[in-house]
Amino acid sequence: MSSGDHVSQPWQSQAPKSAVPGNLGPRFFARVIDGVIVNAASLFAVVSLDSFSNILVTGLFSGLLTFIYFVAFEVSVGWTPGKKLLGLHVRGPHGRPHPDLKQSAIRNSFTLLAAVPYVGGLLAFVAYVVIAVSIRNSPWRQGTHDDLAGGTQVVKG
Repeated sequence: MSSGDHVSQPWQSQAPKSAVPGNLGPRFFARVIDGVIVNAASLFAVVSLDSFSNILVTGLFSGLLTFIYFVAFEVSVGWTPGKKLLGLHVRGPHGRPHPDLKQSAIRNSFTLLAAVPYVGGLLAFVAYVVIAVSIRNSPWRQGTHDDLAGGTQVVKG
């Protein structure tokens, strides 16, 4: 094998030929839309707390809410409202219509980093950068989180 050869992953070779990978730009904007929805919901949950508690609880609550939001939508319908709006869909490994609970939980586990007190925001930011770079560098547009979940993939349509 030459240095330019890529090792094919089992899920990549079995992906449907008609699946067009979702590019980084639309995926980013879908996350922004979903983030607005989740943060609006989080805001209502913490408005009655004092300012110090708000900082701690908002990170914990929004991290957990974000995780539940993404997992629930992906497992049930294969998209989040942001992805649906931008014509994207999350497929499970081997081109399955959507990931199962375990795959989606693994795929979205990085969202729980926001729940880590004081440094959660920084950790989450680093995770987003790593995932964005891995999506950009993958011919299948799969991020590290997709690989860890067994080969999930965001596709157009």
